[in-house]
Formats: sequence, C-alpha cells, structure tokens
Amino acid sequence: MRAPTIAKNYAEALLVLAGRATDLEGWGAAINGVATAMESDVRLRRFLEAPQISAGQKSEVLGKAFENKLPKPMVRFLQKLVQNRRQMLLPQIAIEYGNLVDEATGRIHAQVTLSREATDADRKVIADQLSRAFAKTVVPHVSVNPDILGGVVVRVGDRVMDGSVRKRLKTLKSRIVSAR
Repeated sequence: MRAPTIAKNYAEALLVLAGRATDLEGWGAAINGVATAMESDVRLRRFLEAPQISAGQKSEVLGKAFENKLPKPMVRFLQKLVQNRRQMLLPQIAIEYGNLVDEATGRIHAQVTLSREATDADRKVIADQLSRAFAKTVVPHVSVNPDILGGVVVRVGDRVMDGSVRKRLKTLKSRIVSAR
C-alpha cells in the first residue's frame, strides 16, 4: 500500500475515535500539534526514526510524554502507529484527518487573492459571500497579489473564479483585437 492510502486509513480511524469523544476539532488540534512538533523538532524526529530504538521503548516514551496532555485513546493511537512502524506518516495523517473533518462538517477551503490587504470586515464579507455561493462553510485563505490590479481571484479545489481587473482587461483586449 502507498503512504497516502495508509495515512488516509489511519486518519479515518482517528476520526472514528474523535467522533466517539465528540471532539473532532480538539483532536485535530492535538494531532496537528504532534505532527508540527515532529516536523520542527529534529531530536523528536530522529528519535522516532531511529531503528536502534525498539517500538516498545518509543511507545513507552510517547505514553509518558503525552500522559496528561492528550486523551488516552489518542495516546494509544500514537503508540499503535509506533508499533506498526508508521510514526513517520504522522504529518500526512494530520493533513488527511483535517480533510476528513472538513468533509464531515461541510467545510471547504478557498484560496482568495486580492490586490490589496484585506481588513477583518473584508474577510468576513468574502467568507459569507463564498459560503452562500457554495452552500457550505467556506474558510478563506487570503493572499495579496498587486498584479491582479483589483477584484478577486478565488480557487476552491480545481475550480478558479477570476474576477480580477487584469482578467477583464485581457478579455477586453482580445475582443478589440478580434474585432479588427
């Protein structure tokens, strides 16, 4: 089995555990925290990668480290990952888990490009408009690109909605050129 498939399978199992605990978001924050720590802390990553340290020892250390910080089922989940030698998939599992939670809660993410910095009010209007358009809760990730001149470019998955001034000028130019 390929790593993305394995990561998704573990994320689905984690989603079931989080669902039983009725805390999808809290468990998501916890798994993201562990994945971030693993990616940013070289010592932790080396410890988890080290073949000379047994899975039992790694599992024991994780149990002690997260004993009072994470729910017991999540600690057991992490220990099971170590026992199955899948601990290096934690960052991918965290991403897949986030995707599954988004799907379960009817939430989608949109990459929104503006020509200028957005205020909090602008962000709220954008989120509300997109949520109405997609009939789902939309989480906008706003970036600034002055090259679009004005307007907005929205990407949701493979779908792109380009309402930028640059696009309109390009369309106008092609109409003028083709009318000659």
